[in-house]
Order: sequence, then structure tokens, then C-alpha cells
Amino acid sequence: MDRGFFKKGVFYMECNSAIKNRLKRAQGQMRGVLSMMENDASCSDLTTQLKAIRSSIDKTIHLLTTENLIHTIEESLNVKIDNVEEAIDLILKGK
Repeated sequence: MDRGFFKKGVFYMECNSAIKNRLKRAQGQMRGVLSMMENDASCSDLTTQLKAIRSSIDKTIHLLTTENLIHTIEESLNVKIDNVEEAIDLILKGK
């Protein structure tokens, strides 16, 4: 499966529907938070929703980073790598 392409030495990932759906969901959550603010929702409720949005964005960044790193390593070494995702999960969750 082709994950993307190189242009001027930089890897560009092709955004699949899963990534787009994650971002659309976060966008909808943001609209919901704005609506909640207009309806005088509690600070606690707003904070809960904003944390959910942040988590969604973090997961999207994780997905993009993982795919990019796997592709870059595979291209550099000219091999197929299967276990890199697990190592990347450990690195990124250790932030």
C-alpha cells in the first residue's frame, strides 16, 4: 500500500478517510463547544469537551506521525517493517 509521496525530499502523506473523519469529528466537537458557550454551559462541561477534542487531535497527530515514520524508515532501508508501530506508541505515549 502506498502511504504517500516524496516531493523535494519531503514526505507527504496521503490523507485517508480515517484521518479526515477524525478531523471532521473534532471540528464538530468544536462547534458543539461554541454552542455550549453561547448557552452558558458550565466550565466543567466545557473543559470535559475541550479535553475530548485535544485527545482526538493528539490521536490524529499520532496516526500521521506513525505513518510518516514507518514510510520513511521503509524507504530508507528498502525493507517492510511490521513492528515499528508498537515502538512508536511507546515513544509518543511517554510524552
